[in-house]
Amino acid sequence: MPAKTMLITGGAGFIGANAACHYAGRGWRVVVLDNLSRKGTALNLAWLRETAPRVEFEKADVRDAGLVADIVRQVAPEVVLHMAGQVAVTTSVADPRADFEVNALGTFNVLEAVRCRAPEALFVNASTNKVYGRMDNLEIAERNSHYAYARLPSGVPETQGLDFHSPYGCSKGAADQYTIDYARIFGLRTTSFRQSCIYGPRQLGVEDQGWVAWFAIATVTGRPVTIYGDGKQVRDVLHVDDLLRAYDMAIDAPQ
Repeated sequence: MPAKTMLITGGAGFIGANAACHYAGRGWRVVVLDNLSRKGTALNLAWLRETAPRVEFEKADVRDAGLVADIVRQVAPEVVLHMAGQVAVTTSVADPRADFEVNALGTFNVLEAVRCRAPEALFVNASTNKVYGRMDNLEIAERNSHYAYARLPSGVPETQGLDFHSPYGCSKGAADQYTIDYARIFGLRTTSFRQSCIYGPRQLGVEDQGWVAWFAIATVTGRPVTIYGDGKQVRDVLHVDDLLRAYDMAIDAPQ
């Protein structure tokens, strides 16, 4: 039986490179699509070529609808992992047009390519918790060592209302909703993961994005770490391997 085929947009990024290595190791034919514009992606691609030499590479930008459609047609994937994106709130504020074009229009282009060229494929979108906004309606309690949601001991559920904040929240929220609606209107098989604070190997973090990696980098290189507020803020973090196991479950048993 021929190997199943997966297309990973943004496959030379942190999560994308880990996903490419993971699925190549499971016997998939993996094709990485990336424009290599983000610092560190060329290093990740070199690592992939050494670690998983069967992974194929297509240099392309998700903003190029025609090229994306051609690649989807040629690759004919059973699964598309859409990891490509602009990833920082601060960058979205500095250049909201570029943020929109990469996150909202780029996702639309990939969805359209799947709809027209590979309509049976499962489309998995990397969204963000930023689609929930500030959540000002939730009561915050101050504990001895940290802040917590006063009435949500298990965290915020998916039923929490959406409230896009920042250009980044708007662009990722639009992508999230297009992903959901393409299943409803066009019958595509899609799912959206509202991710946050993923960490692990191949993450070249900076101060405003990828903060777990940045804390490690700053510590090793002797750079200062800035803590905002009073230090009682807490965040849940998820190792990339655990995220990939969640992807496995979505692929093995799509809803």
